[in-house]
Amino acid sequence: MTDVVEPRSRWRPNVLMRGYAALVVALRWLIVGGWAVAVVLSVQYLPATNQGGSDLEQLVSAGNPAVASEVRSFEKFGFPLLSRVAVVQRKADGLPQATQTEAVARARAVSDGTYSDVAPIRAAVPVMNTLGLFPGSAEDGTTIVTLLFTDPDVAFADQVAAAEKFVAAHYSADDAVVGITGSVPARVEQTRILQSKVPTLELITVGAVFLIVAFAFRSLIAALLALGAAGVATLLTLHVGGALAERLGVPVPQETQPLLVALLLGVVTDYVVFYLSAARRQLAAGESRLDAARHATARYTPIIAVAGATAAAGTGALIVADAPTFRAFGPGMALAILIGVLVSVTLVPALLAIFGRFVFWSPLRCPLGTRGAEPAPVGGRWWARLLTRRWFALPVLLLCVGGLVAAALPLQHIRLGVSFVEALPPGHPTRVAADAAETGFADGILSPTEVLVEGAGVAGRQAELAKLQQALSREPGVAAVLGPGTQGLPEGLSVFQAGDGSAARFLLVLADEPLGARAVDTAGRLDRDLPGLLRDAGLDGATASLGGDTAVAHVIVDQTVHDLGRIAIAALLANLLFLVLFLRALIAPVGLLVCSVLAIGATLGLTTYVFQDRLGGDGLTFYVPFAAAVLLVALGSDYNIFGIGPAWREARTRPLREALAITLPHSAKAIRTAAFTLAVSFGLLLIVPLRPFRELAFALAVGVFIDAFIVRSLLAPALLSVLGSTVAPTVDPPPSGAGEPLVVEQRARSRDAQDLRTAGSYDG
Repeated sequence: MTDVVEPRSRWRPNVLMRGYAALVVALRWLIVGGWAVAVVLSVQYLPATNQGGSDLEQLVSAGNPAVASEVRSFEKFGFPLLSRVAVVQRKADGLPQATQTEAVARARAVSDGTYSDVAPIRAAVPVMNTLGLFPGSAEDGTTIVTLLFTDPDVAFADQVAAAEKFVAAHYSADDAVVGITGSVPARVEQTRILQSKVPTLELITVGAVFLIVAFAFRSLIAALLALGAAGVATLLTLHVGGALAERLGVPVPQETQPLLVALLLGVVTDYVVFYLSAARRQLAAGESRLDAARHATARYTPIIAVAGATAAAGTGALIVADAPTFRAFGPGMALAILIGVLVSVTLVPALLAIFGRFVFWSPLRCPLGTRGAEPAPVGGRWWARLLTRRWFALPVLLLCVGGLVAAALPLQHIRLGVSFVEALPPGHPTRVAADAAETGFADGILSPTEVLVEGAGVAGRQAELAKLQQALSREPGVAAVLGPGTQGLPEGLSVFQAGDGSAARFLLVLADEPLGARAVDTAGRLDRDLPGLLRDAGLDGATASLGGDTAVAHVIVDQTVHDLGRIAIAALLANLLFLVLFLRALIAPVGLLVCSVLAIGATLGLTTYVFQDRLGGDGLTFYVPFAAAVLLVALGSDYNIFGIGPAWREARTRPLREALAITLPHSAKAIRTAAFTLAVSFGLLLIVPLRPFRELAFALAVGVFIDAFIVRSLLAPALLSVLGSTVAPTVDPPPSGAGEPLVVEQRARSRDAQDLRTAGSYDG
């Protein structure tokens, strides 16, 4: 069967790109050797990103009002009210009285300093769910939560190690210990899980990328080339990023490493796919390996450079945020993309020039160059022609827009929380212990909220404080309140009233998971209600503030929502600027950016529907929607440039819809291959059994699929086809000095018309 001949492209690379391509090909051996040396030196002499990094939740601003409230509380009382480490004892049929008595004696011994082997634990407070002693208990006499207190400067891992040592030395099998839990153990366990899963994640992701590229190009060598380029970019990013973070004193969240690896493997493979596709077409047409490498380099280097700069600018826009979480994410992602671009536009062309046809060698097919030019996908040709007809493009446009808007509707009720214990996988010992404590008490028992009341002589105003305590207990979402006068605490500890009389404090146990969206909303409402509650209790002149994990989470979520506007504006403007400069137009870039926004809305709507509505999660992890949105805006601009860029260049010498019909088959095929690779890379984040990573994996994988298979394959071409000449670039004049310009142009049009008739009819 004879292959159908594609219409010829009139585009030719400019002098600058031809010169760059010739230089890279000429220096191919030097470039490959230079990158090898750079990798060896960076691994040998530069620290890795995960050395000295911190977990995401430690990236809390020192100006966080909840943190400041806890610091003032510690200074006034000399003893923290809040504990983030607890030992849980539980028997569903009731704990023996002897066990309860022993728990009180053990805690008193810790607080009195009787035990010499419990440092850095300073005190222990047993909380029992015996009715009458603890308000709001769900059961009677089944559960004891012993809160352990250390100084605030003790490292998280040291707090957990001390708790484990304490349990091993001073509890027996008869004490019914379920385990150690709390927000600090949960943080430590998240870090352990993350570090243990990263090698597996990297190995499986590498294997998946290898198989996808090998299948797409029917060549194991092509897959090895893609992995080699991605590996170089990944190693350099992790070590150069680690060195910059160390030098600049910027904490790098450990959560970013799996995301960086997935991003680099996917993005660099995207770029490699486009080079490979171009080189394969030229080799199949009979060109030499050096000419094919030069052609692929000249054709796709400007597209990849602009696409990478756009993606880096989009992710780098996170630096405008006030929240330290996003300021830590942004530069690392931008640096990763820029290094990936630099490796791609130098190392990949150099390797193509060295290996040539060998890159595409396969024992299962004929050698390249024996069958003429590589044809466009047959299905792609007729679909591209159909999609560029207005009568068909308009219904496709309306259907895509309607579907994306419908998918985005769940965003109307999205809620945000901060995930610690609940982020751990079911069955994890820390989560099992937390579930036992919450069953016996209330969901908020392990991360109570502190209300600090400050004012001259306020600690002696017993009647007013009692009235305030009653008012706090009636607040929606509050399960229990402990305050001045609470009995059963270790003697000698000024728990609720400061010795100088200038402060009093209350301990609130919330009715919901303390770092979920509902509890965060409760903390926000309490913060707004406190001034009125003080007035109603007769505590005029006093001030009140909130401390504790839920209060910290409320500030973080509130700050995140406020950052949304500036992040969105910065990211969209950065992407719009690069699109305008690349396309040298305004209306088309705005339309393409609107398409990206629709895709992001649909992605986040589906993520909300799956994790919040269907799986019953208490909101999404606060940073997931925003990190996913910024990455998808950046990557969407990548696909804008890859998909529309070739058509836009071709449209400078022919009508836009005709240019789309010619370029879409090949660009769409390359985009789908690249997008599938990127989606798999992100989707494999599911290997990390932590809820935020599963939310990110779903959002990013689904977002890439929507962007590539709906927006770039259908929506964007349909939009441009409907708009037609109103957004088309200015057609370049025929080249001067051709002798008879008009005759030359007529002959060119005649050849193109014949090509189009050969490929199939086109109605213009």
